[in-house]
Amino acid sequence: MASTRAAKKLASEALWDYALRLLARRPYSTAELRQKLLRRADSPASATAVIDKLREYGLADDARFSEAFASARLQNQGFGPIRVLRDLRVKRVSPTVAKNAVNKTFSGVEETDLARRYLERKYRGHKLAELFSDQKKLAAAYRRLRTAGFSGRTSLAVLRSYSAKAEELEDLPDEDAAQD
Repeated sequence: MASTRAAKKLASEALWDYALRLLARRPYSTAELRQKLLRRADSPASATAVIDKLREYGLADDARFSEAFASARLQNQGFGPIRVLRDLRVKRVSPTVAKNAVNKTFSGVEETDLARRYLERKYRGHKLAELFSDQKKLAAAYRRLRTAGFSGRTSLAVLRSYSAKAEELEDLPDEDAAQD
């Protein structure tokens, strides 16, 4: 549906104020900012000038944004590296910058331990060995781990520690190979 109210086009000074208001609410990747500014800018040149000024002041820095984003996803949600990398790509961060941020954030993190803690948090109050004796619940846990960004190998290793039936999950396709 088209909006009946057209957004007011902003000149450079007003666009700068708008960019600062956006960044005061939450961080954005440079591409996200550019997209938002282009919608409101009176010309593409003024949007580019504001982005350049933001970079000059250190307010638009994809490397710093990516590292903070990856760290928050790891600390707050306990997501795995594949999910964080995927989320950064959605935010239109360059693949190289995103990969560097994820590698830096997840260096020293044991993915198996992280996946185990993730499962224990998601199935809090359940005895996982009993729960995963049901093949459907085991498969659901595998999918949940994969969606959370853990590799197929890590997901299977963690699930094997709770159920011998996890071996049967090895026949499922591994999406890791498709992403590289």
